[in-house]
Formats: sequence, C-alpha cells, structure tokens
Amino acid sequence: MNKYSETFGIDISKDVFDCYGSTQGHLQFKNSELGFKKFHKLLPKNSLVVMEATGYYHYRFAQFLYKKGICVSVVNPLSIKRFIQIKLAKIKTDKSDAKAICDYGLIYEVPLYNALTDTQSECLQLFRLMDNLLKTRTATKNKIHGEKVLGIPSEYVYRSLLKTKKYLEKELKGIDAKLLSLVKKDQQKQLTLLQSIPGIGLKTALFLIVITDGFKKFETASQLCSYAGITPTIRESGSSVRGRSRISKVGNRKLRNLLFLCSFSAYKHNKGCVEIFERITNKGKSKKLALIAVSNKLLKQCFAIAKSGIAYDEGHVSVLKVK
Repeated sequence: MNKYSETFGIDISKDVFDCYGSTQGHLQFKNSELGFKKFHKLLPKNSLVVMEATGYYHYRFAQFLYKKGICVSVVNPLSIKRFIQIKLAKIKTDKSDAKAICDYGLIYEVPLYNALTDTQSECLQLFRLMDNLLKTRTATKNKIHGEKVLGIPSEYVYRSLLKTKKYLEKELKGIDAKLLSLVKKDQQKQLTLLQSIPGIGLKTALFLIVITDGFKKFETASQLCSYAGITPTIRESGSSVRGRSRISKVGNRKLRNLLFLCSFSAYKHNKGCVEIFERITNKGKSKKLALIAVSNKLLKQCFAIAKSGIAYDEGHVSVLKVK
C-alpha cells in the first residue's frame, strides 16, 4: 500500500513538464525555476514525485525538489515503457505518460533519489565533456588519415586538422587533471586502493568513485553489478525454451565499457580473473563471455576493497569474496 498522501507522475521535456497527481489529476508547468516553484507550492505534505531519468531535463528538477525536502524517485525509462506495454495502452501523449508514471509510483515501491554533491555533479559533467572530445578527436584523426590517403592534401586543411587535434589533446589533459584533483580532495585513499587491483586503471577508478559516491550508494556488490548491467539474464520456459544466457545491459553503459576494456589486462595479471577466464574458456565458451565474467569479478573486487579499506593482495583472497 502506498504510504504517501499523494503521488505525482512527471513527464518532463525541454519547455514544459506534464504532471499527473493521484488526486489532483493533470497539470502542466513551464520547465523553469518559476515552474518548479509553482509546482512545489501545490504539493501536499508527504508527497511523492516520480519521474523518468531523461538526461539533462530531469536532473535540475529532481535536484530542486530534493533540496526542498520532497520525496523524489527517478526511475529507469525502460521500466515505465514496459509498464505501459503491460497495460496495453493505445494512447501515447505527454499527459498519458505522466499518468502512467503516477500509476507506476502507486503500484511499485520506487527507490528514493539521492541528490548529487557539487563535486559529483562537476565530475560527471567533466566525464560527459571528455566523451564528446574523445569522439571529436577520433573523427579528426580519421580525417587526417583520409587527407593523407588522397595523395594531394590541402596544406591549409591538413594544418587546420593538426591544430584541432593538438587543441583537443590539450583539453583532454586538462580534464584529466581536473578530475584527478576533484576526486583526490575527498577520496584519495579509495583512489589508491582501487588502482592496486591489477587491471583497474586511473580513469576507471575515478569513474567508479564518482558514480558510486565513494561506494556509499550500494550495500552489496550484486547491486553494483546490476547497476553496471553485467549480471546474467536467464531465458528458460518449460521444456522447449532454453535461450542463451546474456548480460542484462540495463545499466550504466560507460561503466560497463570501461570494465570490459580493463578485463583485457585483468585476465592476464589478476589472479582471481585469470582463474575465472581459464575456467570458462576451458569449457569451450567464447572469449567474450569469459571477459564479461572477468568484468563482473573486477567490479566485485573493487567493491570489496573499497568497503574493507585493504589494498589488493592475491595472497588474501578472502578479502575479495563479497556477496
């Protein structure tokens, strides 16, 4: 049974956000500070506000409500999509979506939102900028190569591309330095501990600390693995359906990609990961499946070491056994 006096579903877009209250019905406000304040004024005490994770749009509103002491839940858009499909809804509008989100909040026990600290927020912005610059740098490198292949590259174009590449590399170095200084202020010990794990590099350690708030957001390693989307999903039904087990992929894609890259080093140098990799490949399974298992093992090691405060030591495997 829902314990809140009223539940609100929010469908937020660039200019407005549609709101559906379990007793007040449909309302609409501007997606601005003024709109946030108007919505806040009509909230009864002990209300719950549920919204989808929609990148930049939901973040400012969720932070505003959290700071006002309102119970907020930010749910995975895929969960809402599946919920709407179950209801066999034939109408798809912002108003109907807001009502569906409200109904979801009434039926299910949704997790409450924890606001990001200023440091976390800045670090995540830096990581997003880093990703964009890395893509631009790769495109620039490809363009430089393409101009060379032409055989008669324009001197002006070629020089301009080299300048762009040099500028991007300088900016990326600056981002790396800024991220390192921000995390070192509060989490120097954890940063050192995580890098003691064979296979875990500086960038992965930094990202893990930022998104987990120093591993405070998760109580178990299994929760963290689910968040990363590297837990296996089983597809079986009756006696005839025996689908291949796959990872869920419903999680933080950037973390999943970083861990997969780390697994290429870990399966050679990390004792626990070497054992898992060999056990799986010796059964005739693919190397990719073994590397995914290594990624899972690495994340569990990170969780165990961060929580225990003890650096990696392959002679003390008991430290690395976490539920």
